[in-house]
Amino acid sequence: MKNKQIQLILVFSMLAIFSLACNLSEVTKIFGDFPTEGGDVLFQDGFSDTSSGWDQIRTQDGITDYEEDRYRIVVNTPNADFWANPGLAFQDVVIDVDAGKVSGPDDNDFGVLCRYQDVRNFYFLIISSDGYYGIGKVMNGEQQLLAPPQMYHSELINPGEEPNHIRAICSGAELKLFVNGNLLTEARDFSFSDGDIGLIVGTFDFPGVDIWFDNLSIRVP
Repeated sequence: MKNKQIQLILVFSMLAIFSLACNLSEVTKIFGDFPTEGGDVLFQDGFSDTSSGWDQIRTQDGITDYEEDRYRIVVNTPNADFWANPGLAFQDVVIDVDAGKVSGPDDNDFGVLCRYQDVRNFYFLIISSDGYYGIGKVMNGEQQLLAPPQMYHSELINPGEEPNHIRAICSGAELKLFVNGNLLTEARDFSFSDGDIGLIVGTFDFPGVDIWFDNLSIRVP
């Protein structure tokens, strides 16, 4: 077991404030096949359309932007998280997305957000390039890992630059995290019932984490 404390630095999360509201019918797209679960499609994005509502920010501290028909998040600051949101609102969702590391340390974290209220209130479901995972929440700016009690290691997570398929289910009080079709962990929490979704990438002691995301799908559980 490895005790990895998730440090959410709100000065960097100001990137998320620039998320653009968008019309769902304008950004919904059908693209290549990938594993799906659940009912009706609420939202899909293959990130080939740079007007689909996600942040397009590039600074010395990091990047949240479209690039080469994918979405890219780079964090050039230690012990910080960057995230981006499409500016939508959902209740119960199944989130599917492919993700992989371009460069940087394997000691990182990346994944998805659900029930996003604002920069101080949301759920996060994450894995890392060195094989760790966890579900947690930020409430009133305070971070808490919900399951497991600290980030655990799993051989089911592809290491290094190998891509992973992440699935997060946020349904009622149930929060579940899957990788490559396998359940990693689950938690129950009643703090948030609806909100935006998002993509998140974080660093620990070493900066320079560069993660791509593709084939995002949001469905009814």
